[in-house]
Amino acid sequence: MTQTNIKRGDFQVLAGEDLTGKEDRLVKLTHDTGVPEVKLPAANTDYALYLLIEGAADAAHVSVRPIEAAQSVRIALKGTCNPGDVLVLADVATPADKGKVRALPAAAGTYRGLALAEEAGVDGQTVLCRPAMIGNITVT
Repeated sequence: MTQTNIKRGDFQVLAGEDLTGKEDRLVKLTHDTGVPEVKLPAANTDYALYLLIEGAADAAHVSVRPIEAAQSVRIALKGTCNPGDVLVLADVATPADKGKVRALPAAAGTYRGLALAEEAGVDGQTVLCRPAMIGNITVT
């Protein structure tokens, strides 16, 4: 059976908010009355499974790349990390950090493991990582 209307690699979708200058951050797929769009994550457990390649204003087209284990990516980092660290979304309560990743914190909470760091990283860099859909991790 042949599959039709499928997408591989980068694709265009509408921005559901202003994503200007937000490249290299993770976004989540959502919709506006059934029309697909992407937004920055609103919760630390959101399914932010797309890397913003080219941002734009609200309601304009942006380019996104689905993250998958077959291809490493670089994602904006908050804080520091070491190779092998589980990366989760940075705290979405801080608007400047939405869509960035951080090493799994020691603070109690539920986090979604999205990738493994493949290099040491420092705050503000785009860290090389391997997407790994680890799922929810509860720290007590």
